[in-house]
Amino acid sequence: MTTRQANSFRLSRLLWIGALAAIVVAAAGAFFLERRASRASRGAAAPTAQSSAYVDPAECTRCHRDVAATYRKTGMGRSFSKASAANAVEDFARANTVDHRPSGMRYEMFERNGELFERRSLPGFDGKETNVMEERADYVVGSGNHARTYLHRAANGQLIELPVTWYAESKGYWAMSPGYDRKHQKDFFRAIKPECMFCHNGYPQGDAGSLQGDADLDKSIFPEQLPEGIDCQRCHGPGRAHVEAASDSHSSEERVRATIVNPARLGRERQLEVCMQCHLETSYLEPNEQRAFDRSIFSYRPGEPIADYKLYFLPDAANATDDRFEIAHAAFRLRKSACFRSSQMTCLTCHDPHDIPHGPQATAHYVEACLSCHHSVKHTVALPAASTCLTCHMPKRRTDDTVHVVMTDHFIRRTQPKRDLLAPLAEAVVPVGAVTNVALYFPEKPPATPAAEIAVAEAQVKNDHGRQRLQTLLERYQPGAPEPYLALAQEYEREGNETEVARWSRLALQKRGNFEPAIVQLAHALFATHQDAEGARTLADGVVQYPQDDLLLSDLGNAYLRSGETAQAAAMLQRAVKANPERPEAHNLLGVIARERGDLSTAEREFRESLRCQPDDAQANDNLGNLQFQRGVYKEAAFYFEKAIDADPMFAEAHHHFGRLLVLMDQVPRAVAELNEAARQSPGDFQIHEDLADLLSATGHEGEAAAQYARVLELRPNHPQAQLGLGITLLEQHRPAAARQHLEAAAQGLDAETARHANALLAQHLR
Repeated sequence: MTTRQANSFRLSRLLWIGALAAIVVAAAGAFFLERRASRASRGAAAPTAQSSAYVDPAECTRCHRDVAATYRKTGMGRSFSKASAANAVEDFARANTVDHRPSGMRYEMFERNGELFERRSLPGFDGKETNVMEERADYVVGSGNHARTYLHRAANGQLIELPVTWYAESKGYWAMSPGYDRKHQKDFFRAIKPECMFCHNGYPQGDAGSLQGDADLDKSIFPEQLPEGIDCQRCHGPGRAHVEAASDSHSSEERVRATIVNPARLGRERQLEVCMQCHLETSYLEPNEQRAFDRSIFSYRPGEPIADYKLYFLPDAANATDDRFEIAHAAFRLRKSACFRSSQMTCLTCHDPHDIPHGPQATAHYVEACLSCHHSVKHTVALPAASTCLTCHMPKRRTDDTVHVVMTDHFIRRTQPKRDLLAPLAEAVVPVGAVTNVALYFPEKPPATPAAEIAVAEAQVKNDHGRQRLQTLLERYQPGAPEPYLALAQEYEREGNETEVARWSRLALQKRGNFEPAIVQLAHALFATHQDAEGARTLADGVVQYPQDDLLLSDLGNAYLRSGETAQAAAMLQRAVKANPERPEAHNLLGVIARERGDLSTAEREFRESLRCQPDDAQANDNLGNLQFQRGVYKEAAFYFEKAIDADPMFAEAHHHFGRLLVLMDQVPRAVAELNEAARQSPGDFQIHEDLADLLSATGHEGEAAAQYARVLELRPNHPQAQLGLGITLLEQHRPAAARQHLEAAAQGLDAETARHANALLAQHLR
C-alpha cells in the first residue's frame, strides 16, 4: 500500500465512519440546563381563607356607580381584557405584518371568525414558507393608551406572551413586544409569571388562594376565570367587610369607613406605597426588587408598610446619576425630584386615579397642580407661546426599555438633557449571564426581621461575598419556605459547584416537597455529577406529583434516552406531547428515537415539528441536517447545519457534522475551517481531532495532521486509527524511525482493518 492509497483510506474513513453516530448523543442530555431559568418562579400561594376577604369588583359599583364609571375609562381600569375582534382598536387587515430581521421570522396579525391571531413563518430550504405557527390571542394586556400586548393560553394552562405588540404612537403600528427585538427572542414561549400579573391586572379570582395551590402557582398556571383590569381592591384593600358593613342598616358611617382603606387618609409613606407597589421599578436590570420569603405574590394589602412585603434594589449599572427612563419609572423618577424631596406631595397631589383627564383638559389640570405650589414663579427668559410647566419640566420622553412608547418623565427638574428625547431608540440587550451587583434603594433601612435580612441577601447573592452571607443566614434562621434555598442553589450553579447545587436543592425540597423548580434544579445537578440513576428517580418522583407537566415529562424522557431505555423514553415523550403538543424538546427526542429505530420518515416528521415549534433550536436543526446527510440530500443538510451554527455558534457537534458534509461536497477549505472550529469549541473530543487530522493528512498538510493525531493520542492513548494516521503522516515527512513505532502499535490493535493497513505499510516501507 502506498501512502497515497493510505491517505485515500483515511479520507474515506472520515466520510463514513461515525458520521451519524453522534446524532443520539448530540440530541440527548442537553435540555436540563437550558430551561430552568424560565421555570423557577417564586412564591407560595396565600392561605385560601384570605380569598374570602375579597368580593366581586361589581359589588363596588352598587354604591359607587359614578366613580366606577369613570375609573373603567382609565388605563388601570382597562389594563387587562379578553381579546376579541369586537373590542380591537388595532388594524388586523392592513399593515399587519412584521418582518423581524434579527431572527429571520415573519409575523402576521389577522382575524378569523371573530378571533385574533398572530402567525409566524420563515423561509425554508426551497425558499417557500416553512415553520408556520399560529397562536390565538386570548387576552390583551394594556389599555391601548400606549400599547396592547397579547397573551395566549397554552394547552398546559400557562399564559404565553405573543411576540408582536400594537403601539399607539403615530396613529398605531405593529412592532416586536418589549424584550423581543433581538436575534434569540422568545417567539411563542415566554410564559407570564404571577409577578407580571401582579401589576397588570387585579388579583386572580380575588386572591392567590384560589390559584389552585402552591404547585400551579410555581408553574405560572392561572385559573380559567381572570379579572379584567385592576380593580378597586388593589388600592382600597379587600372589600368584603366594607360591603357587609354598608349593607347592614345598623352600621354607623364611621364603621363603614373603618372597614375599607382610603389611600387619601393614609400617611404620606403608606399612601405613596399604594402606588409604588407597581410604579417603583428602579431598573429593568435584575434583581430590582425582592419579595420576603414568607409573603405570597398577591399578599400585599394597601395601608401596610410595603417593606414588610418586598424591598427595592438599585443595580450598579442603574445608579442615581444614570438618566435611563423606563416605562415603570414614575415613582422612581419622582423621588429624584426636588419638588418631591422638599414637600409633602404624593401621587394624589396631581392624580385622581378614578378619573384621568386627557388632551387639553389634562394639560390644564396638571399645570394647575404645579401652580398650586409655584404660583409666584417668574421666568427670566422668553418662552415659546405653546410651552407649559410640563413641556419644560416634565417632558414626554421615549422609554429606554420599551422603545416604541413615549411617556411623561416624572423627574421634575429645571433643565433637561440636551438631546432629542423623542428620537427613536434601539432596544438594549442585556448579555446572557450578566452579573449585576445591587444596593438597597427603598426603604433606606430594611425591617429588623429574618425575612428582610434574607431578602437583602437573596438580592445581593451575586455581590462580593453575597453567596456566603445568604448561606450563613439560611443556616442561622432555617426559614420554612423553599425559595431562598433555591436562590442559593442557583448561585452555586453559576459558580459551577454542582455538589452544593444538589445539597441546597434538597433542602428546598425538604421545605416543600412539591416545589417543582427545586425538583428540576436537583435533577440537573445529579446528571451533571454523573448520578444519572438518582437524577432519573428525582424526575420520576416529580412526574408522579405533576403527571401533566410536559417539561418534567420531557426531561424524564431525555433521562431514559441517556440511559438507553428507549421504550420508557418514548412513552414519557409521547405523554409530554399529549400534555403540550408544542413542546419542541419532546418532538426532537422522539425524532432521535425514531432515527435510532431506523424509521427515518417518523424521525424527519418529528424533527420538523420540533423546528416548527422552535425554529432556532440548534439541536433539532443539527439532527435534521444529519438525517438529510444520511439520505444523501447534501444541499438541504448543509442548510440545516448552517441554521444550527447560526443558532449556536459554539455548538461543536454542528461544526463537526458540517465539516464532514463539506468534504463530500468538495469544499475542502470550508471543511477544514469547520473542523478546526469544532476542535476549538470541544478540545476534549478525540473524534473531532481525528477527523480533522485525517482530512489534513489526505490533503497534504502533514505537519498540521501530525499535531492533530498527537492530540488524539493524548486523549486516547494507543488509539489504533490515530496510531495508523500518525504513522502515515510521519512516512510522508520521511521520518521512518518515528513512523515505525506508531505503525507497529496500529498493527497490534484490535481493529482488524486498521491492523491490515498498518502491516501493509510496515512490509512495504519498513522492512
